[in-house]
Amino acid sequence: MSKKPQHSVRVDLGDRSYDIIIGQNLLSRAADFMTPHLASKKVLIVTDETVGTLYRDKINLNGLDAAWVTVPVGEASKSFAQLQIVLDAMFTHGMERNDTIVALGGGIVGDLTGFAASVFKRGCRFIQIPTTLLAQVDSAVGGKTAINVPQGKNLVGAFYQPTLVLADMDALSTLPLRALKAGYAEILKYGLLGDAAFFAWLKDNGPAVIGGDKDAIAQAVKVSCETKARIVAGDERERGQRALLNLGHTFGHALEAEAGYSGDLLHGEAVSAGMEMAFDFSVALGLCHSRELDALRAHMKKTQLVGIKDVAPLLGKPDALLSHMDQDKKNENGAITLILARRIGEAFVQKNTIRETLSNYLKYLAVEYGGEPQGRISRS
Repeated sequence: MSKKPQHSVRVDLGDRSYDIIIGQNLLSRAADFMTPHLASKKVLIVTDETVGTLYRDKINLNGLDAAWVTVPVGEASKSFAQLQIVLDAMFTHGMERNDTIVALGGGIVGDLTGFAASVFKRGCRFIQIPTTLLAQVDSAVGGKTAINVPQGKNLVGAFYQPTLVLADMDALSTLPLRALKAGYAEILKYGLLGDAAFFAWLKDNGPAVIGGDKDAIAQAVKVSCETKARIVAGDERERGQRALLNLGHTFGHALEAEAGYSGDLLHGEAVSAGMEMAFDFSVALGLCHSRELDALRAHMKKTQLVGIKDVAPLLGKPDALLSHMDQDKKNENGAITLILARRIGEAFVQKNTIRETLSNYLKYLAVEYGGEPQGRISRS
């Protein structure tokens, strides 16, 4: 190969371990990276309409027997209907268990592709090539795959690990600022949940990450992936500490559901507001000092992330938000599980959250922020 990758992060899962390669100019060398991890030359590339237009002619698949399937852009592609289309393409291409399906796109494509791999003939190989910042630091790593159903997001899925992840910094150059900020929210999450030193680094370098500085992005992706790899290696199926990776997600998924999984609210935007809500709720419960919340809010303002005030139109129906939170996968025995914080860099799993207390908090938000169900979401 003509150029070594900048970083390599190992996800240590025994005989299912794999590497995350982080660097530039990876798509043009994709076949070189993928071939050592293939049991055959037959691959199916799953992408969406936008990514396919941008990268179909740029990804190097030399020497591979490759076919393509393209799904629509958007959350609606994480569905049984699109799963069937992907599976049909796999059968049409004559794929077997030892063949490989490749996700080329953001988190939606990755989740759909990974789930298809997990169920095709009881499991075939798959590779993640994430093209969004959010996917590179979160959804492409760790083996969570899923589709959505009317009852909620990601409720039908499987833990199924890829054999390789290629995170090309060059693919991020086509992302709009909004998508970069949505991905940055997941980067910020790693500092908030267990790495105060990383949060301090982000305070200085966050604007550069969002501004597209490839060296800053590569460092942020590396630290994020190292953190997630370490947590996943210790708790692959989320029976304990892996739940920390859901900081902001229980609130965030409720916001997404209330927004109808529309383009009005991206996943990273919902998580951003959800993390502020988690810290705010922790302060309200006396678990966290208000200065920690103030520090988070100051950084969110500096990096122009979506916060509670920006999602005010979704806060006007607290009972509906609580109902959405009832569907969260972390819940046990009918009780809601939340990820809360004692301080920046120290999150914890709060099981058996008192329902009345949570309900009162959501009602407080509706009053405090004047949520109007028919209003518009603000993205300053």
